[in-house]
Amino acid sequence: MVTNQSTIEALLEEGRLFPPPKEFVEQANVNDPQVYEEARRDPEGFWAKWGEELHWFRKWDRVLDDDDPPFFKWFVGGKLNASYNCLDSHLGGGRRNKAALIWEGEPGDVRVYTYQMLHWEVCRFANALKSLGVAKGDVVTLYLPMIPELTIAMLACARIGAIHSVVFAGFSSEALSTRMEDAESRFLVTSDGFYRRGKVVRQKEVADQAIDDLPFPIEKVVVVRRSGELVPFEQDRDVWWHDIVAGASPDCEPEVMDAEDILFIMYTSGTTGMAKGVVHTTAGYLVSAMATHRWVFDIKDRDVYWCSADIGWITGHSYIVYGPLSNGATTLMYEGAPDWPDKDRLWAMVERHGVNIFYTAPTLIRAVMKWGEAYPREHNLSSLRLLGTVGEPINPEVWVWYWKYIGGERCPIVDTWWQTETGGILITPLPGLTTLKPGAATLPFPGVEASVFDEAGRPVPPGSGGWLVITCPWPGMLRTLWKNPDRYIETYFGKFGNRTYVAWDAARQDEHGYYILMGRLDDVFIVAGHRLSTWELESALVSHPAVVEAAVVGVKHPIKGEVPYAYVVLQAGQSSSSRLKSKLKRHVVQMIGPIARPDVVVFTPDLPKTRSGKIMRRLLKDIPEGRPLGDTTTLRNPEICEQLQELVAGS
Repeated sequence: MVTNQSTIEALLEEGRLFPPPKEFVEQANVNDPQVYEEARRDPEGFWAKWGEELHWFRKWDRVLDDDDPPFFKWFVGGKLNASYNCLDSHLGGGRRNKAALIWEGEPGDVRVYTYQMLHWEVCRFANALKSLGVAKGDVVTLYLPMIPELTIAMLACARIGAIHSVVFAGFSSEALSTRMEDAESRFLVTSDGFYRRGKVVRQKEVADQAIDDLPFPIEKVVVVRRSGELVPFEQDRDVWWHDIVAGASPDCEPEVMDAEDILFIMYTSGTTGMAKGVVHTTAGYLVSAMATHRWVFDIKDRDVYWCSADIGWITGHSYIVYGPLSNGATTLMYEGAPDWPDKDRLWAMVERHGVNIFYTAPTLIRAVMKWGEAYPREHNLSSLRLLGTVGEPINPEVWVWYWKYIGGERCPIVDTWWQTETGGILITPLPGLTTLKPGAATLPFPGVEASVFDEAGRPVPPGSGGWLVITCPWPGMLRTLWKNPDRYIETYFGKFGNRTYVAWDAARQDEHGYYILMGRLDDVFIVAGHRLSTWELESALVSHPAVVEAAVVGVKHPIKGEVPYAYVVLQAGQSSSSRLKSKLKRHVVQMIGPIARPDVVVFTPDLPKTRSGKIMRRLLKDIPEGRPLGDTTTLRNPEICEQLQELVAGS
């Protein structure tokens, strides 16, 4: 890799800020700083204005009902339909023949759906679902890869008032079964298979295993033909998607939904290992997704927008489907791996489809850094005008690399913080307004109030770390946990009172009031009584020119309690050595202090990651402590675990 490290370091000189380009500010959807003060003075009025952007069958009586915290309600008494707002509302104007969804499969096949075409397909599948017995309030599990039918199925469920529960296509049969059992879901939509790095993943077989483990019979399984391979098929239960939509009408009246009717359940990992069913309702969630998508991504009618996440995660729900389509945008969707058939796949797609806005995870950017800037340089990326990151804190060095080599030093970067539970982005730059700082998520979105608390619930001074909290309700927030309201209260509102949402992320504010995320609170460990953030140690390691990626965990020590244990991925062309290990340890001491010196440095070709790109830190801790690794089927690279065990044993 030939990244000019001295250039990166120069751009990261102490206090360096990046104001938005003048030409970007002039055309931005929001460029008046008064929006923050207006939203602070009247948050309900602020969100009501956004609510007016939607189509209502009956307008709300009350914007916010906060009489029974933490069970907040938004747009009380209002009646609407999410599918109508994502499709029908755009058909009367000039968007009928505009591209709503551009899809590219891993083998290179492409499908484009205009708003009219997508409306027809959604209505057909909605009618097909009704013919199978699906009714308002039923939970339909969608175990589908990144193919257009997943978006269609979500909107079809929303159209008829069914609750969709999307399960990531890379999850195991056990993960699918437990989620279906908890949701009491008797309807499943899946595929025969899908493509991943040139191979077919036989998804129907995994789905059948999950069904066999359920304690109740399932009514119907709808199967999308994607791979074309022969798959097991149970008569009277399994039906082909193409068969049931063939004779279905392209007209389907939308169900009139209450503002607080459930739109979907999304299962997210819990600290106890049991997945939590996060409940999002119709109006508040849709308002939040629409507002944040329009302002954070400065979306224009002519834009081609690409969020590279999987719809199996909340990012895909809010910023591939509901946010873009409620705004009448063109959203791009990709089936496969970012390095197939070569490591320039992302940039080839940006060039081919003329992508203007690209939203991805820091993990992917670090991988791209490792592959080298030669790959993006092979393609014309001049269509890009805005970049974004999501999923975890982004190291400043990675931020600057992204800005320089992907954005061509002209594209603002929106470093966004939010969660499955929040429904949409809560802390973020507004690209036409915010002066950017590498590694900082900057400020709360207008209408959102945040703070950093100590253990006693007191705001901490700038520079001090603590608990990130949201101190007022917002429309996109979760309403409860499926069938578990007590856990909802205990997990999110049990520490600082029933009006203060606890994010379980560590953060601090700098001298500008910018929020800097430091990772999960369980990613903080204690060395000789000192609390250390894994994010700070990892950023220190990545700032060394030999390192492209790092993960640090706290490992038990008989005297110090825990010690920093570092896993390091080197830049291409760098060789591992005991001398380099010593250099890296000294580098961390120089950057943070002696207490942060890694006890062990392990050089590794990769880190264990889920298919969404998140590092599985539990495994990095379990390996040196000699604990069983448990289920690794959700990893995209399970083979790395055995390699790490050998590397750790030899360290």
